[in-house]
Amino acid sequence: MRIASMNTGVKALTIVLGAATVLGLGGCRRGGAEARPADPQPMTVGPENIVVAKPGLVHTGPALSGNLQAERQATVRAEVGGAVLQTYADKGQTVRAGQLLARIDDTALRDQYLSAKSAVTTAAEAAAIAGRNLERTQRLVQAGALADRDLETAQLSSSSAKSQLEDAQARMVQAQKQLSKTEIRAPLAGVVSERPVSAGDVVQAGMALFTVVDPSSMRLDAAVPADQLGAVRVGAPVFFSVSGYPGRSFEGHIERINPAADPATGQVPVYVSIPNGAGTLVGGLYAQGRVASETRQGIIVPITALQDNGSGPPTVMRIKGGRVESVAVQTGLKDDQAETVELTAGLAPGDTLLVGAAQGISPGTPVRVETLKEGPA
Repeated sequence: MRIASMNTGVKALTIVLGAATVLGLGGCRRGGAEARPADPQPMTVGPENIVVAKPGLVHTGPALSGNLQAERQATVRAEVGGAVLQTYADKGQTVRAGQLLARIDDTALRDQYLSAKSAVTTAAEAAAIAGRNLERTQRLVQAGALADRDLETAQLSSSSAKSQLEDAQARMVQAQKQLSKTEIRAPLAGVVSERPVSAGDVVQAGMALFTVVDPSSMRLDAAVPADQLGAVRVGAPVFFSVSGYPGRSFEGHIERINPAADPATGQVPVYVSIPNGAGTLVGGLYAQGRVASETRQGIIVPITALQDNGSGPPTVMRIKGGRVESVAVQTGLKDDQAETVELTAGLAPGDTLLVGAAQGISPGTPVRVETLKEGPA
């Protein structure tokens, strides 16, 4: 009986120890799972905090600013006085070269022309009669019927009649020219920018009637600092922005350089020719940019993508393999106008960089780039 009791106790002890072992192992497993930290959730970065390194051109050179002007324009002035009968073009209207713009009352000038024309007819008849008289006199002198002095008189009369005819013809041409000045015509193809007169106004010779501007080619009247003149040359490209066209860049080239600097400002005037076939630009707008004295192809990123604490090379925060890493880079040319910089080492085209507040994300942090969702069609 004792043996049986002992066997029963041993079995009970074995069951208890086994249960304890199982509970202990289970506890160890739970403790291990709780001790190992879980992977952090990726941070979401919006598209406004992302830029991509791209190959492109970077320019550098002296800054300039000035106003746009039409390279070809003409102010049409009255050449004769009188009342304006009618105008045929208004401001903003496109006109062709030689197109009629206005008429001035030609009553007095037309009378003068008709009088001059009549005088030509009279003088021509007198010259013809004098010429026939000279021919008859020459024949009679040859026949001995008239003296030589009669021939001289006929020759003098014919010569005087011819002179009077030439004078009358000259007066008629002058009267016709004055009459034609009552028709105001466009001196070039372009757009009417000013028209200070209207029908019924009385104008005097020399008064401005129309201003016609050719918008196909504009000119930027600008200036550069005298100490940077060495970087400016005729034909150099110029890149600039214009007030009224935000986010757009325009290009021209230096056509002329003034040989003298402005003593008051120390600036040297330069004149930039700008193609404007589409008629986008208009005169009077303010423009600023710079002369592209040096241009280079390279990897281009915004200046805002760089971090420079002054203690080492500048760095950028790059996303690679879904994580943020800090990369040291080397810079080349800087384009202050476009706010871009060339990177000569450290990055490859297509690398994704952080900008703005996202640059504060610590290296090694996993990130996810949020894409823009299209709205409902």
